[in-house]
Amino acid sequence: MAIIALDHMQMAMPIGEENRARQFYCGILGMIEVPKPAPMAARGGVWFRAGSVNLHMGVQLDFIPAKKAHPAFIVNNFAALIASLTSANYPVKQDFELEKVNRLFTQDCFGNRIEIIEGNSPKFAKAIP
Repeated sequence: MAIIALDHMQMAMPIGEENRARQFYCGILGMIEVPKPAPMAARGGVWFRAGSVNLHMGVQLDFIPAKKAHPAFIVNNFAALIASLTSANYPVKQDFELEKVNRLFTQDCFGNRIEIIEGNSPKFAKAIP
């Protein structure tokens, strides 16, 4: 047995805030919304995709933002994303701890931690088409 791929990641969001999730994940990060299967749609939440990355935002009644656990998205236009985050008043904390990796930390519209890595950082340049 071997793990061969990641199907999706699940993050939590407050109930009834799907439009805010769309504004951040589609509007800022450029993901597209993916329809949820009918049996799951009644639970609330919203699903997104960008390339082979699938993100499921699920409703959590006693929602508390994830401050440590986080997805790390590799992007192909780091500077443009920084500008989008900044202009929409999202926090941008650039991090230089990893050699040859340009990255930052931000928060989504619910306060969940998000890591962004520049795809043309030397460590990742060969892996990104």
